[in-house]
Amino acid sequence: MKLILFGAPGVGKGTQAKILAEKKGLYHISTGDILREAVKNQTELGKIAKSIMEKGDLVPDQILAGIVKETLQSDKAKNGFILDGYPRNVEQAKMLDKIFQELNIKDVELVIVDADDNILIDRITGRRVCTVCGYILSKDAKLIDNKCPSCQSVDSFVKRKDDNEEVVKNRLKIYHEMTRPVLDFYKDNTKTITVDGTQPIEKVTADILAKL
Repeated sequence: MKLILFGAPGVGKGTQAKILAEKKGLYHISTGDILREAVKNQTELGKIAKSIMEKGDLVPDQILAGIVKETLQSDKAKNGFILDGYPRNVEQAKMLDKIFQELNIKDVELVIVDADDNILIDRITGRRVCTVCGYILSKDAKLIDNKCPSCQSVDSFVKRKDDNEEVVKNRLKIYHEMTRPVLDFYKDNTKTITVDGTQPIEKVTADILAKL
């Protein structure tokens, strides 16, 4: 199984990617994670990326594509993978398509986790994050004795500075302008399924598995 997970900020892509990876034995490829791993392992591309990031600049699409290619060639990805958060624009999608051709990777499916912007704004601005382990607590979630469900830390949840309404609206604007057009790139040549991302996490997972 080879999947590209697609959706707006706050829709729950990362959560679903982790669950699906565990259930299906797939390699969860998050661009942030593989970028950090390439830097840590001091690969040739990792060294280049590090020097760029140290200047405060964004890693160019070409470098990121090279790191994605290295990752797809690794043993971890041989039994299938989930691409989470990549591609983010049409240029990256074109590069990824070329990588798939070069590595003879076929039958990749696109999973769209969909939700209305207003719901996402409400969800993101209401969530909190554990300062100890990074666990994200949804707006409606209840804590027992103010303990983090993941690391059991007490009173460790705070609202992230970038989870305010103005920032979230801008992130969604960028998503619609730059990332959403990726769907048009894939619509005619890739099997695509769409699920309702406003449902409970377990229902979203069940819907994805049922449609795949």
